[in-house]
Amino acid sequence: MKKSFKDRLQAWDSGQFELGDALVRETDGRRPPEKEEDVSWAHVPVGRVSQVERRLFRVLYPVLAGLLALVMIAFLLFVVEQLPAFGDALSPANSSEVIKRYIASGLTETGAVNIVAGIILDYRAFDTLGESHVLFTAAIVVFILLLAETELPDKPSDRRILMDDLIFKKTAFFLSPFILLFGTYVILNGHLGPGGGFSGGALIGAGLILVSMAFGPRVSGRIVALKSYRRIVLVSLLFYSLAKGYSFFCGANGLHTIFRPGTPGRIFSAGLILPLNIAVGLVVACTMFGFYSLFTRESV
Repeated sequence: MKKSFKDRLQAWDSGQFELGDALVRETDGRRPPEKEEDVSWAHVPVGRVSQVERRLFRVLYPVLAGLLALVMIAFLLFVVEQLPAFGDALSPANSSEVIKRYIASGLTETGAVNIVAGIILDYRAFDTLGESHVLFTAAIVVFILLLAETELPDKPSDRRILMDDLIFKKTAFFLSPFILLFGTYVILNGHLGPGGGFSGGALIGAGLILVSMAFGPRVSGRIVALKSYRRIVLVSLLFYSLAKGYSFFCGANGLHTIFRPGTPGRIFSAGLILPLNIAVGLVVACTMFGFYSLFTRESV
């Protein structure tokens, strides 16, 4: 039964065959073929695309794609033109009651000198909770896809070359402790000044990656092993969820929590913001290092 052009176009779009050909490429489904003999070809009864249909598709596709792009550009330009002028005192960004509340009462209500930390981990802690779970979900997906593929290639990799570089190893030996220490400082100082869990966790993750690149996974594995990774991320997310769930419940019902803002400017202040920064920093650091380890076909 001869298929219509629409059916053949849908078959091509789903990857069943190349447009203008009646062949389909079948592989083992696990890796791309490296040699021609690794590829098996089978005829598929989808019929051939005529020269007229092929020419029509080649003309219509770029035209329709260009029209769609122009429509999107015009829409975005129209939206931008409707935005208030930058710095306008009457714009919603500057006249919002929410922003005034943050500025006027943020220090008193959260105890955080860094107003950004107060917003992220107190006023908008629910958003940060979702972001942390997004990182956790992404890490789990990478684990599922790549954890089984731990064999290293026979030829030397870039990581092997770096491990044999004496200058790189000595530089990493002296820099990595300072990077890890600075990342810890950024996390612990997040409620008092610039920093917080996301930026500090990124620094710690970068430090762990540097250690792994210079000295190999065995050395970095002593710091963050697979079991440690799972436990750290699980405990951090559970603590964040339970602590903020308790705060959300008390706030929604007009109840007082056991967490107090404390004295602004002191290290142990700002209520839950300090421990939440630590939890977020651990999740970010472990996720970064876990991604690196898995994508380089190592074990965390």
